[in-house]
Amino acid sequence: MAVAVVKSRALNGMEAPEVVVEAHLANGLPAFTLVGLPETEVKEARDRVRAAIQNARFEFPARRITVNLAPADLPKESGRFDLPIALAILAASGQIPADKFQHTEFAGELALTGELRPVRGALAMALATRSAGRRLVLPVASAGEAALASGVETLGATSLLEVCAWLAGQGTLPEPESRLAAAAPDYPDFSDVKGQASARRALEVAAAGSHSVLMAGPPGTGKSMLAARFPGILPAMDEIESLEAAAVQSLNGGFRLEHWQRRPFRAPHHTASAVALVGGGGNPRPGEISLAHHGVLFLDELPEFSRQVLEVLREPLESGRITISRAARQADFPARFQLVAAMNPCPCGYLGHPTQACRDTPDQIARYRGRISGPLLDRIDIQISVPALSQDELMQAGSGEPSAQIRARVEAARARQLTRQGKPNNALGNAEIDLHCVLDSAGEALLKQAIARLNLSARAYHRVLKLARTVADLAASPAIGTAHLAEAIQYRRPAA
Repeated sequence: MAVAVVKSRALNGMEAPEVVVEAHLANGLPAFTLVGLPETEVKEARDRVRAAIQNARFEFPARRITVNLAPADLPKESGRFDLPIALAILAASGQIPADKFQHTEFAGELALTGELRPVRGALAMALATRSAGRRLVLPVASAGEAALASGVETLGATSLLEVCAWLAGQGTLPEPESRLAAAAPDYPDFSDVKGQASARRALEVAAAGSHSVLMAGPPGTGKSMLAARFPGILPAMDEIESLEAAAVQSLNGGFRLEHWQRRPFRAPHHTASAVALVGGGGNPRPGEISLAHHGVLFLDELPEFSRQVLEVLREPLESGRITISRAARQADFPARFQLVAAMNPCPCGYLGHPTQACRDTPDQIARYRGRISGPLLDRIDIQISVPALSQDELMQAGSGEPSAQIRARVEAARARQLTRQGKPNNALGNAEIDLHCVLDSAGEALLKQAIARLNLSARAYHRVLKLARTVADLAASPAIGTAHLAEAIQYRRPAA
């Protein structure tokens, strides 16, 4: 035939829209034209495809070749279209049969030798292919990732020649294992932490209700150590959460099979830009907040981040999503993460330290703390101080409670929340707060005093109620008691 059609997938945010690769051979001087809004890496496919076809011992047609990537208004990027372009040319020249093209999609980057290299977004492509009811052929290195999506037939290939042999009925393509062996993720353990009982309790409350945390304290008090161990006390990921987190990481090529069902932990440096944090680019890719989806985003030295960078966190902290808009396209990424931040109480770090003297003036301290805006602080549920350890605490052997015991309490509290309202307490809306966070007369009086003395905003008022509901869930209490509310209120006191 003079025309062949092969189906593939592009990437547009979290979606993988279908791309139809059409190859047409015509008489005339030999030429290879690629149309359909290809970017530079796609245009370079002409040379890769030519070399791969010749090294696979096929004949590259000495004719006028036109390859169209439809739809024409969808930008095409990366080398994922190498394999479908090569197959379309071979089918159009009659060198391979095309009877399997109708029910199969192909993606893969070709080496000059004809070997297949992995591509980004394999899991997103597999989910889209499942909706279309077709099978998917990918490089072996990407097929295992795509096979995590159940309900889609995924085949892995090592070379162009192997795919052509399968199409001709002269070979088979292996199907990777659909699931990995369920191995418990290996997180750092809380038993390593010395002292800091109040900080550990606050992190337990944060894990139980999916609340955000800000820790303030002098250098060396264990703030980073506590944050690194926080994912280990979060509830185990279910299949839906695991697929969503893996699909986001796959868009940047950062997903590894050994990280399946492991909570993401992202800790960008304070020099990171706003685009690095929320995502962006001409072809939008997810940023750190999306790569931390269903996991933890740790911002150490919070005031050292640019003010503009910190302000972009306000919307996703509320909505759990981020929309990146460009002139020609728009991409929507999930960003339901738990924010854990750490800071020093002053520029030198020793304000309130029992043995070290602070050398900063009040104006310097005020400017330092002023780098974090009030609206952002208002969105952080738990704000605690992490004091310096005493000599006795520092010298004694680590005897803290292990993460497994804390996680058991957290999972029990989270199960109560899911049974009651179907979501963590942090995600409760105003109407749900009125329904599930009812206070008695003593609690109402205490909360009124807290609002007056701490000057709590309407947002902070609702967040205190949600925190109190989480504390009550940890205590297995159906109602919010005065003690639960008092603990929640103390977490809203400015950390310094």
